[in-house]
Amino acid sequence: MSQPNELRHRMPPLQGLYYFYQAAHYGSFKAAAEHLHVTAAAISQQIRLLEDWLGAALFYRQHRQVVLTPEGQTLFEHSQKGFKHIQNGVWLIHNDPEPQRLSLSTLPSFSVHWLVPRMTDFRSAHPDISVLVESKNELADFEQSSLDLCIRYGEGVYPNVTSQWLMDDLLYPVCHPIYQKEQQIFTLEDLQRAHLIGDLLPDMDWERWMSLVGVQGGSTSLVYDGASYVLEGALAVQGVALARHSLAHRFVEDGTLVRIGNIAVRPNYNYYLCAPEGYFKREKVRLFSDWIHRQAEAFQHTRPVDLIIKEA
Repeated sequence: MSQPNELRHRMPPLQGLYYFYQAAHYGSFKAAAEHLHVTAAAISQQIRLLEDWLGAALFYRQHRQVVLTPEGQTLFEHSQKGFKHIQNGVWLIHNDPEPQRLSLSTLPSFSVHWLVPRMTDFRSAHPDISVLVESKNELADFEQSSLDLCIRYGEGVYPNVTSQWLMDDLLYPVCHPIYQKEQQIFTLEDLQRAHLIGDLLPDMDWERWMSLVGVQGGSTSLVYDGASYVLEGALAVQGVALARHSLAHRFVEDGTLVRIGNIAVRPNYNYYLCAPEGYFKREKVRLFSDWIHRQAEAFQHTRPVDLIIKEA
């Protein structure tokens, strides 16, 4: 038999402990069995195993009922507290403390250039849900915040959360029409005399992109830490930026930026919805998830039909 100090660091058979808790609560093996949809014999067997593990009897077995021994009463009081804490934890996961308020975290670039212009549609469809959008590059910490959901651009593998694929993206060169005219940048071959605006993100590396496409370019003389800054550099007539279609499309559409060439690279990174698994069962998260998936699917049709797509 295990020594007392060893027992402090070991867990008893959890099934037996839960069956004991239910039997003690109902004062009957039969009633506990009916509640758990098992046989009374299964309840009795598990409790016997628990008693053997503890080296102590937990019940006085009487004809029509069972009565707790002093050891059983002690274990019942503590197991009651433990299972109540577990039940409360499950409730917090599946029940939303603020069902009318959606707190969302996403990258600043995606928030400004893709999400915010579309939020009017969500607000019109769900006017009863207030939305807080936090724009941060840091990964969301759901344990230390009231966040309901985050949107991330990456490989979709993040600690302590479930990731749902939202959409992929494309990378292609863009510049301001003034820069295009001044430097005569009209084809991919013309990139050799262009000032290339770079990004620290590995997935948006010019050298890698040009290697996949099979062209040569000029020098990357300006590098920013963030896709929004790269795009702003192109808008400020600073050179040619390697841009994500999700961020550059609206500028290309209105003529503020022009696309160079007709080749794009599909990067290794994708957009994902991320949250603890239970959060996706919250009604407001489900409504937002359904909405943004529809928006992402519709956005796929904005890709230029003449684009030749290379896989990374």
